[in-house]
Amino acid sequence: MSILKIAKLGHPVLQKKASIVKNLPDPKITNLIKEMIETMLDANGVGLAAPQVHVSKQIMIFRVPKDQDNTKDELVEIIALINPKLSIVSDKTDNQWEGCLSIPGMSGLVKRYTKISYKGFDMKGNVIEKTAEGLQARIVQHEYDHLMGIMYINKLADKKAFGFSNEIESFWKNNNE
Repeated sequence: MSILKIAKLGHPVLQKKASIVKNLPDPKITNLIKEMIETMLDANGVGLAAPQVHVSKQIMIFRVPKDQDNTKDELVEIIALINPKLSIVSDKTDNQWEGCLSIPGMSGLVKRYTKISYKGFDMKGNVIEKTAEGLQARIVQHEYDHLMGIMYINKLADKKAFGFSNEIESFWKNNNE
């Protein structure tokens, strides 16, 4: 396995809708997912979409929180989801800070639905269907957006609430400004 190069903001692969994966299981897709997992873990990420590693296919991986109230330090399981579809379960939204491996060192305040359901396929072609809320719902929506060619900076809750993560920590989060 190897660590893959992560596409950065401005690369065209991040700006277009990814194509559907047609045949499962596929050893090439399985290998790609394993390399994506290795890449995500190496980069300390909580999720990664195939376009972020220069592959325009509808594949995403993400860590699942042990329970809905835990922080990313307590994420345990990794799910690979191919050709996902999302549905909104609750109209309730909240604004939370997000970062992205394709925009390193930056953070933005993003409005997302608090409860969703998702459906797709695993590496063997089996259907995965789950409901997610809280942090997991946020992660799944973030990675799904990558598959649609959308970056979190296109969904900022406040255009001023975007900047270098260390500045955000110092001025926005600590002072509630």
